[in-house]
Amino acid sequence: MSKKKPLIVFEGIEGTGKTTLINYISTYLRKKKINFIKIREPGGNKNSELIRRLILNKKNKFNSFTDLMLYFAARSENIEKIINKHYGKKIILIDRFIDSTLAYQHYGMKLDKLLINKINKILLKKIEPQITFLNLISEKNLKKRLNLRKNKNRYDSFKIKFYKKVQNGFLKISKNRRNYILINSNNNLVENKKKVLNHILKFLN
Repeated sequence: MSKKKPLIVFEGIEGTGKTTLINYISTYLRKKKINFIKIREPGGNKNSELIRRLILNKKNKFNSFTDLMLYFAARSENIEKIINKHYGKKIILIDRFIDSTLAYQHYGMKLDKLLINKINKILLKKIEPQITFLNLISEKNLKKRLNLRKNKNRYDSFKIKFYKKVQNGFLKISKNRRNYILINSNNNLVENKKKVLNHILKFLN
């Protein structure tokens, strides 16, 4: 794995601004003519985007285990058709990845942690993120940002208690993980953009 072609993941619950940050980094890399690809989970390639629509549609009422299998199906498609092809050859930016599954489906929905880790291991093989930015948010700002969303999907409509469990899950995952960088989304966005970019540039150089 080339150190200068890392897989970089942006994690966090709803409203933390991770998508804003990943878009900022994408714009920077494009301007600098640095090769990269950007995908999201669920979503990514054509088949994964179809699965995304199923998962996030408010009319669908899947049980938590079905949700888990759909997430793995979307990830499997991305790994086969996108990530394997570019891993180590281009910078890969991912809006949510394996730790989201653990945070949401295990810590949030109480599904079996060993099962989730085992399937992730089977899917990823030797693939691993080099940098993970975990975006954190206060309860007050979470409520405010969710209320401002006009087009809410199924994952924007859980109770605040659920998001708190998921965020605490992310924090547990991040402990003793050297590649994890915590971003306080309650802080100034301009400062957070600088912080993220500086960490990436330090890694690339």
